[in-house]
This record gives sequence, C-alpha cells and structure tokens, in this order.
Amino acid sequence: MTDGSHSWLPEHQLGVAATLSHADDLIGQVGDLLFEYQLQPDVLRLAEVPTGAFSKTVVERVAPIPRKVPLLVADALVALRAALEHVLFAEVEFLDGSPLDKKAARLIEMPASTTWEHFEEWKKQRRRNGPPSLRTGGALLRRIGGLQPYHRPHDPHEHPLARLTLHTNHAKHRMPAVTAVRLAAMYRDDQRPRSLKDLPPRPETPMRVGDVLAETPIGVQIPVSLFPTIGINRPDTDRWPVLMHELDEIFHWVRTQAVPRLITSTDPPSPALPTHYEIAVGHENERQAIAAGSTTSAAERHSNRTNAAWAREELVHLIGQMPSAPTCAQIVAWLDHLTDEEVVARVKRLHPTDSQYNAAVMAGLRAEASDFEDDQSASA
Repeated sequence: MTDGSHSWLPEHQLGVAATLSHADDLIGQVGDLLFEYQLQPDVLRLAEVPTGAFSKTVVERVAPIPRKVPLLVADALVALRAALEHVLFAEVEFLDGSPLDKKAARLIEMPASTTWEHFEEWKKQRRRNGPPSLRTGGALLRRIGGLQPYHRPHDPHEHPLARLTLHTNHAKHRMPAVTAVRLAAMYRDDQRPRSLKDLPPRPETPMRVGDVLAETPIGVQIPVSLFPTIGINRPDTDRWPVLMHELDEIFHWVRTQAVPRLITSTDPPSPALPTHYEIAVGHENERQAIAAGSTTSAAERHSNRTNAAWAREELVHLIGQMPSAPTCAQIVAWLDHLTDEEVVARVKRLHPTDSQYNAAVMAGLRAEASDFEDDQSASA
C-alpha cells in the first residue's frame, strides 16, 4: 500500500493515476495470458535427429502465441504514452491559464529526441504558434528537455522514452507488437540452479522450427529443463528483450520519473504514484483511493507467480526424493495451501554451495510437509 496523500499531485493532474492504473491492468492481462501459455507442456516440442555419431536436439514445434497478447501489449504501451501526453496537455493549460486553441493543441506532444539538434528543432517549431509555456525559457520546456533520451551518454535509443515512442509509433501506424517465443533458460537436470537468475543470459533470438539446442553422442541421454518465455521485437532492430521486462522498465520510468518530473520540476517526490488502484468504481475521495493503491506492478506480480510455479515444482522434486518423504500428492497438497510468496521464501533458504546447510533446510521442509499431512489426517 502507498503511504500519504500525494500532496505533490495537483488537482488538474489527478487523472494520470487512473491512466497508469489502466496501463498496469493491461500489463496484468498480458501476464495472465503468458502464465497460462507457458504452463503448456509443449510450448517447445523437441525431436532427436541422428547425425553420424551424434544426436541433435532440434525444435520440432513452437506453440502459437495467442493473438490477444500483442494486441494487449500495444494497448498498454499506447496507454503509457497517453499518460505522458495527458500530463503535458493538462500542465500547459494550467500554466497558461486558459484552454488551448486547436492550432496550439496540435503542437502538444512529448518529444523523444535522441540528439540535442532534434530537440532544438522541436522547440523551434513551437516558438511561433505554440502555447506560451512551451516557448523558449519556460519551466515546462526545461522539464521536457530533462527527460529526453539524448541525455543518455552511450545509447540514447535504449532510453525508456525512446523505446516507448518506437513501440507506440509501430503499433499505431504499422501493426501491433511483434512477439515470439524465446528460450529464457536451459539447464541439465543434474545441475539444477538455486534460482533461474543464477543462470547466464541466453541470446535474444526467437525460437524457430529446426533450431538446434544441443548435441550429444548417440546413446547418451542428458535430461534438461527448458524455460521458454516471450520476447518482443524492438521495431527496426534485431533486439528481442523479454516482453514483461520491457513493459515493466517503461512503465516504471513513466510512473516514477517522467510523470512526477513533468509535474514538479524536481527529483521524484514521495510517495510515488501507485502502480494501480481501484478504477472500476467511482470514488468520493479520489486522493484517498489513490493512496490506498498498490506499488507492486503487474510485471512483478507475474514474476512472483512464475517463480512460485517453478519453486513448487522444485520442492516436489527435491523433497520427493528424500528418504521417508511424503508422497508427491501430499507434498503438492502442502504447497497448495501456501501463498506464492511463502513458497518462494522456502526455496530461498537454500544456499548455493553449502550442502550440509541445505540438508538441514530440506529436512525441515520435509518435516513441514509431513506435519501438514498429519494435521490434515487428524482433522479428516
């Protein structure tokens, strides 16, 4: 829950909190679809293809991504860009003290300049017909300038505003977001990591039928676990970052940097705007509703849910192979009564290298599962 009444957010800008909440809801819908999609047992179907003395593990099929995913992604990104445009428009009218005429209104937009020269040209176009607050020297113009991608020293195209503009221009004028299956992680089952985050990053390339994932001598079997994910193409590039990461990075920047800086001209004040609050009902006190919102983003919720699913599977495997362990069904029943956060917390007790410590932890988890089964039996 957020803390405080967001006194830094003026009345004429209250609507931006709802726009951000709407964007978070759309990202949440994307996460729900991806979670169900990734639960399929054969997102990637593999085949062994003998080649001389070796066998190649080849992608035989890639499950089609639901059409709704790229449409929702495009809607979420457009909503985030709208949040910036709405803040800018409201701030111009507030500072200038009157509604804008049609000619001036057409000049209200959030630029995404990757060079100083481009931003200077943008300013030049507003000196004659633009509203007073967007003419040279105005405070709002300085706020806009401070958010421009060209301030990023090495690669301004990686700036969140540059990425947001790239994605939304593509979605509005060409087609919805382009998504594809990527392989987020792959490991041998006899070398299970403590966390997927411990594995080295894999190439940003979509998986295609015919791709070779491994090559082993004929007759040698090495069980592996695959973790497919969904990537999004950055238009006009060969980059395919993880979709939920891309959405979350842009959303976080808009919510915690761009919007507050456009409004206040200062470092982002506290408390930050919530990621979402209840916008499906009307509120007598909108500020109170905003203050009661959450600061956990849809992408974070998706990550927690995904990590918990992986952790549940790991605990069933690890506890199930221990002596005197409950049955797999009993372990699953114990895990089902725990929240996602509680399951992940138990896996995090394990140490990456201390096997003696881990043995004690696993014994405790086995006992916890057994005690749960005993309690269930006693109350039956």
